[in-house]
Amino acid sequence: MGEKGDIKAQLGKLEKEMPKIINSFNQLTAESFKDGALSTKTKTLIAVALAVGLRCKFCMRLHVPEAVKAGASRAEILEAAGVSTLMAGGPGLTFLGAVLLEELDNLGIK
Repeated sequence: MGEKGDIKAQLGKLEKEMPKIINSFNQLTAESFKDGALSTKTKTLIAVALAVGLRCKFCMRLHVPEAVKAGASRAEILEAAGVSTLMAGGPGLTFLGAVLLEELDNLGIK
């Protein structure tokens, strides 16, 4: 099924056990990514940058495809990740090389 599918499946299981919390989180997520003063694309780029800074491969697997769906190019995703790397330092850089490039390649984003 792949890691992303596994994450979504596990979150689905969690929703059955904690419906109020998960549904509230899902509502917060949907509201947070809506176009506003910042576009959905910009918000997804921020999410990718934070995934790099926090070195969360699960977040990366969820937010990189959303950034692409929102219209972000490979160059934009890498630039956002680069800013995060500046803030995260060396650990962020190694995570960027190991996980972000693999995710972009897996998606076939050139």
